Amino acid sequence: MNRERREQLRERLRGLGFDVVRFAAADTVVDRGLREWLAAGHQAEMTWLERSADKRLDPQLVLPGAASVIVLGVNYWPGREVAGTTFARYALHQDYHDTITPALKLAGHAIEELCAVGAADYRYYVDAGPVLERGWAAAAGLGFRGKNANVISREHGNWLLLATILVRVPFAADEALAATEPGRTGLFCGKCTRCLDACPTAAFPAPGVVDSRRCISYHTIENRGFVPRELRAKFGARVFGCDECLAVCPWNRFAQTGRSELLARRHDLAQLGLVELLRLTPERFREVFRGTAVKRTKLAGLLRNACIAAGNVWAADAPDPAGGRPAAAAELVRLAGHESPVVRGHAVWALRRVLGADRAATDLATARAAETEPVVLAEYVD
Repeated sequence: MNRERREQLRERLRGLGFDVVRFAAADTVVDRGLREWLAAGHQAEMTWLERSADKRLDPQLVLPGAASVIVLGVNYWPGREVAGTTFARYALHQDYHDTITPALKLAGHAIEELCAVGAADYRYYVDAGPVLERGWAAAAGLGFRGKNANVISREHGNWLLLATILVRVPFAADEALAATEPGRTGLFCGKCTRCLDACPTAAFPAPGVVDSRRCISYHTIENRGFVPRELRAKFGARVFGCDECLAVCPWNRFAQTGRSELLARRHDLAQLGLVELLRLTPERFREVFRGTAVKRTKLAGLLRNACIAAGNVWAADAPDPAGGRPAAAAELVRLAGHESPVVRGHAVWALRRVLGADRAATDLATARAAETEPVVLAEYVD
């Protein structure tokens, strides 16, 4: 496919709201140790990554005859820092899977029109298919793979959401940022290790390698069970995701404010307080988080995360300038009798941090919450 047609398509896709549009040849080798990463158990309980490994490594298993991969980036940097660290920045919008997908459908129509192909000749994904998005992004020159395992753009920093289109059209490939080592981790990081040093839970066993078993984002979003006790105190006030290794990157100084054509910002989410989160009912959860990425945690998961955050924010040795500790303690006592054993266990853990073991035991005994399930006692006795 000639370069003129490629540039016509690039402009059409940018006109749909995509901030970055890049092209790679589908036969490019983009794997950087996926099987080794899986063999080490770094995927934790995300078993779908194992099941889809072959497809991720071979686009032909996803779309037979695929000739090119179009990598699309959507900038979600708001142009200023967002107060607080309760939610990851991308989560302060309507779910990007839902808002970007309509533009991908239009992108497909543009491919059909410009390239004389049909709907069966391409497949698109928004960070949810068997595609190595970050590998393709590096191969297409969208950015480079940083030591934080993210794709870092020299124009947008760490703040790009990725989408991909596999297509049976042989477009001329864009150049990677370094032709000789397009997929090397830390290609333009130099000696900087800010991201590795900043991780609260030491989740990087090596540069560019994330051990999900220690990652705050994994535990607050994907993990449906108990969070390892030794990690909880390191979560801070985070209840959904973590941006720490992204936010400290020096490349962010070049980040531009996103156009937000494909995003719908939810300004109210950043204002939610921890006590309000502890008080969430099923009805309130649906009302507040409908259409957002946060709904993935389910109510029990978000309550569990809020308990951990409350135990950290209102730990007995921490200051309480706003006077929220009594209200938080009361909600934790109530949640210690929750129907979910996961919520109960984390509520008791948090209450002990907030009130101390003796006072927590007294309050729990008064509320008779400790009699609800053995798991509460197991969590209580350490």
